[in-house]
Order: sequence, then C-alpha cells, then structure tokens
Amino acid sequence: MAPDPGRVRLRVSLRAVLGIALAVALAEMLGLSLVASITAGLAALLALFTVADPTVRRQAVTTALLPTVGFPVLALATLLHDVPLARDAVWLLVVFAGVYARRWGPRGHALGIFAFMQFFVTQFLHALPAQLPELYAAVALALLVVGAVRFGAWCIERRVPPPAAPAPLPGSGLARATTRQAVQATAACAIALAAGQLISHERWYWAVGTAWWIFVNTASRGETLVRGFRRVLGTVAGIAAGLLIAVPLGGAAGPTALLVAVCVFGIFYTAPLSYSWMMFFVTVMAGLLYGLLGVLHPGLLLLRFQETAVGAIGAAIGVALLPVTTHAATNAWIERAVTCVHTCTTAAARRLAGDPAADPARHAQELELLLGRVRLSLAPLVHPLSPLRARKARARRVLALLDDCAREIRGLTVVAADPDASHDARLAAAAWRVEAAVHALVPQARPAGAVAAEADGVPQHHPGAETALGHLHGLEQALVDLAAPLRTSPRAPLVPAA
Repeated sequence: MAPDPGRVRLRVSLRAVLGIALAVALAEMLGLSLVASITAGLAALLALFTVADPTVRRQAVTTALLPTVGFPVLALATLLHDVPLARDAVWLLVVFAGVYARRWGPRGHALGIFAFMQFFVTQFLHALPAQLPELYAAVALALLVVGAVRFGAWCIERRVPPPAAPAPLPGSGLARATTRQAVQATAACAIALAAGQLISHERWYWAVGTAWWIFVNTASRGETLVRGFRRVLGTVAGIAAGLLIAVPLGGAAGPTALLVAVCVFGIFYTAPLSYSWMMFFVTVMAGLLYGLLGVLHPGLLLLRFQETAVGAIGAAIGVALLPVTTHAATNAWIERAVTCVHTCTTAAARRLAGDPAADPARHAQELELLLGRVRLSLAPLVHPLSPLRARKARARRVLALLDDCAREIRGLTVVAADPDASHDARLAAAAWRVEAAVHALVPQARPAGAVAAEADGVPQHHPGAETALGHLHGLEQALVDLAAPLRTSPRAPLVPAA
C-alpha cells in the first residue's frame, strides 16, 4: 500500500474538489445553463471517482473512453423522457450491460457506472432533447478539465501507483460473478423502478439509483444486505443534516457552492473507509443541488428517504436470485489471502537469500487488497446486529489472525529490503514451516521448493536475520491458529462450552 494512505486520500480528495470546481466554473464562464453546469460537475465527479486503472496511462485511456458510453446513453435518456415504458426498458438494459461490463476489469467497471449515471443525471435534472447539445458540451468540457488536472497539473498516481485490484472470483456462465450480479442488479432495479413510481412519478429514479449502487463492489448476499443497511443509515443522517443546512439556505449560490465543495471532499475522503459516511455527504450534496434548482423542501427530503428504502428493499429481493452465500465468498477470499501470504514469504526469503529479482513488496500490496476483500465479505457476520454469535466470534478471530499475518508480512518486507540483511540458513527452515502451515490450510498452494531446499545449510548469523526470523515465526503461529476457525463447523463455538 502507499507509505501514508491517509495523506494520499487527502490529496485525492483535494484534487477532486479542484477538478470539479474548475469544470463547473468553466461551464459558467462559457454561459452554459445551470442544468449543464451541474451536469459538468457530476461528470467530473464520476470521472475522478470511478476511473481506477492500475497505471496512469490506462486511467487516461479510460477517461477518454467515457464519452463513448456516456453520449449515447444521454441521447437515449433525453429522447425517451416522455415515453415511460421505453425509457424504463432501456434503463434496465443499461443496468444489465453496466454490471456485466465489470468482467473486463477496472475499465469496464468505470464505463458501466458512467453509462448508468448519465441516465440517472437526465432523470435528476429532467433534461430534454433540446438541451442535448449543451449537455454534450458540458460532459466533454468536464472530462477535458479532469484530464488536465489528474494527468497533468496534479498526477498523484505517478508517485504512488495504485495497486491493482484483486481479480474477481472465478466462474463461468451464471456462476461467474459479473453475470450473476448483472441478473441480480437488473431484477433489483426493476423492482425499485416499479415501487419507486408508485411512491412518486417525479422522483422514482432515486430508488433505481439506490438499488444500483448497493451492488457496486459487493460479491455475496450478506455484503449486499449490509451495504443496503449502511446506505439507508447514511441517507437518514444526510437528510437530517439537509433539513438543518440545505433547506434554510434556500439555494443561495455562494454558501451552496462552498458546502457542495465540502461534500465532494467528504465523499472522496470517506469512501475507502465508510460507506455510511460517504452516503451522508452524497445525500447532503443532493439536497444542496435541489436547492440550487429551486425545488428543495422538507417533503422532498422525506421522499428521498422513502425512495432509498424502496431501493434497498429491491436490492434485498434481487440478491436472492442466484445468491452467492457469505460463507462461500468468504472462504474463497480467505484462501486467496493465505496463498498470497505464502507468495510474500517465498519472495522475502528469496530476497534475503540474495535474489535481487524477488520483490515481496508487490505481493504485500496485493495482500492488503485481498484482506480488504476479506473484511468486506465478513462484514455481515461481524455487524453489531448479526444474531449469529458463534459465526461472529469466528469471523472476528479470522480477521484478527489475518491482520497478524499482514503485520508480520509488512515487517518481513521491510527487513528484506534492507541491504544489510543477508542469508541465514535458519530463514529457509522458517520459510519452509510457513509453507507447511499454508498447505495445511490451502492444499492447492504452489510449493516454494527452491527456498525449502536451502533449509539444510548450517545456521549463519547475519544482521537482520533475527528480525526476519521473528516475523516468520509470527506468521507460522498465526497460520496454525487459523486452522481452528477455518476447519471446524461455522456454527460451532470456537471454545467448547463448559
């Protein structure tokens, strides 16, 4: 991971405020309408928020490709504005295609979200066909500004390259995560669309937006349900803040613009940490934008809550189709994390043995991302409202032990990078014991034969070896302890009752 993730998050958030503010300011300077200016700001936000390719070059290409999906969707959404049945059918097709596109990695993910949100924005702003040229100009302007800021003036990623996201869990056909989720998300959005229109013929799209975003970055039934709960929680808090802040402002341009900038910062800064806080800032920002449009009142915020609740219920129903259980998803991510621990250990041992090509740091970055996926997958079990006490205790134990593994791997990586640290035959023996512990948990993990073969040497004491040995022993113990929560029945208590 980055040497200081908090500082990187701060810079990314400040850059987002700068890029979005410049996009809106230029739209205003060019005389575009308020609707077009808001469209420019939202396009800039989406481009900065969703494009997450592993290299700067790929990020630039993805950003340049956003109009290829955004412009056609904008055209369809505006042209079908007064044809409800066709509009709804097309949007559901966009939902399916947007989720299905995630199988092509970060680029497909970003393009799918951008396409969906362009349809959403036209409903939010009630855009009409006559405004289409202006909307195109606003989106193009926003992406040009974002490109200039992100890849020119303030390219944070050149110094701190983002680690590649872990590949999705494998499968084929309906067993493949993206296909399964495309079906689930489309069903959820269809339910949300129908129920949302029963509540309001004007603001029904909030229900569809809620159902869509609940499915982003989730892989199991439990993850989706917890994300829906957190979205509702963040929305309720945001509505309360909106009643105290956005409604009294009454759309005053200066204070509203300042508070929108604060919300943008909050969205980007809290997104990696808390979905509830991110939704709080999104809800407050939506209220402020409604104030600018002159339609904000307390009843509208109440309607927003109702539509959000309907969307969350739609997601809960949709995820029941072709479900991936929390247990199955969690086991798969844990196995990948444990295998990565093995790979990190092997690379570190080779580096300490004098192999300059071995790079444990790269695998340590991958391990951090995999542990993030494990935490997300286990979130339903460790949630305070979970009634499954035995599973909650087991999940917390697994997380604690995996965190121990990550801490030892980080320490081992630092030692391996020290040029004064050198080969000690005891390291090979310790690495072999870690390998044995990994194989006990994940039999299919590839053996590190070259390292294990060196374990027969005579121990030679060298600087850094003692520290490395301590990390390897800690790893071995954590992996051995993982056998208890992973190899016994998930319903059984970790410690037998007296």
